[in-house]
Amino acid sequence: MKLQSIKNKFDIIGNNPELNHALKIASQVANTDLNVLINGESGVGKEVFSQIIHHLSHRKHNSFIAVNCGAIPEGTIDSELFGHEKGAFTSATDQRKGYFETVNGGTIFLDEIGELPLGTQARLLRVLETGEYIRVGSSKVLKTDVRIVAATNKDLLELTKKNKFREDLYYRLNTIPIIVPPLRERKEDIPLLFKKFAGDFAEKYNANPIQLTGEAEEVLKQYPFPGNVRELKNITEKISVLSTSPLINADELLEFLPKEVRDAKRLLPAIGNKDRHLISSFTEHHDQFGHSTERELLYKILFDLRTDMHELKQMMLQVLQNANSSNFYNSDFPKSTSYTSDVNKDFSPLVISGANQEDATHEDIEEIEEEESLSLVDKEKELIAKALKKHKGKRKDAAEELGISERTLYRKIKEYDIKD
Repeated sequence: MKLQSIKNKFDIIGNNPELNHALKIASQVANTDLNVLINGESGVGKEVFSQIIHHLSHRKHNSFIAVNCGAIPEGTIDSELFGHEKGAFTSATDQRKGYFETVNGGTIFLDEIGELPLGTQARLLRVLETGEYIRVGSSKVLKTDVRIVAATNKDLLELTKKNKFREDLYYRLNTIPIIVPPLRERKEDIPLLFKKFAGDFAEKYNANPIQLTGEAEEVLKQYPFPGNVRELKNITEKISVLSTSPLINADELLEFLPKEVRDAKRLLPAIGNKDRHLISSFTEHHDQFGHSTERELLYKILFDLRTDMHELKQMMLQVLQNANSSNFYNSDFPKSTSYTSDVNKDFSPLVISGANQEDATHEDIEEIEEEESLSLVDKEKELIAKALKKHKGKRKDAAEELGISERTLYRKIKEYDIKD
């Protein structure tokens, strides 16, 4: 089946090359019985890929079932998958067939497979290797012909190193890997998806479809979407229901985005009105963004503030140098003029009056810079020290929480002589 036909049939929107590649692999492997492991963040649509594989396979007329391994309690998941005999445990009043029995001949989609208990993993490995399983509380070996498509939002290989996932099961499942890209890597698809969802909700609620202005569309494209397509759909529905205007501008859109983004928007005019710059910085730290604390947010803002302050001081130094060389102020401005950068109340303002502008030197600028950046350095050191203490000196974990690379953290530790 052609790629566009697959998209039309399964209601897939977008032309991202990585998305197209994932769809191509799914269609190619569908008519085989090879095991498939779908990798992708929560909300990217991994279940849709499992449905594509099933409906394009020779099993399409048999059963398909999706099982969320993370949603089933550890004490009952073996019974759910493999069934149990009467009296196998306290609440087992009757014999029960498991999914591997009821879906025989079809496809089982095991979502969040990284959440499976180790004991269940051993049972699943036996099914993959021999097609055999045993009901809970029984000794009779049963056979099944089920294709398994698994999915995860975790790094299973990393879990194998921590003995939380069986290495032999990982390699059994990972025969054909499919990687579904996150929405933030499909920026060109975001307006298309928004338009599709807006149309669906307009029909559902019998209203006019909402539209975004150009500026609002750019804000939406820069938002990192930690919840991916699922989050975009939820945001679109909220706007469709609550908006009083069919045309949404950037400020109106921000009211429907998480509080961290709105707070960042309010802080930005104080450092130069760089709205998109800070929103983009969240994209680079998307993993942390979805679970940001106020401390992490402050940490990112402090870095941006320091950069802006440095650029401002460099600009002022250049102005002073030009003034000394060309007597610029004598012809255009009165001697009493003052230039103040009221960047933030927490920082000492940079004041250069007409009385002393000609006497300003590199040392003066450096002294002012040192005074103004002192609070930033202290905050930075404090945050790094607290993160290291919280994670008991584990630099990798501390770097992840702070939203910086481990390499940057190592450099900062050396620079500030922090004892971890």
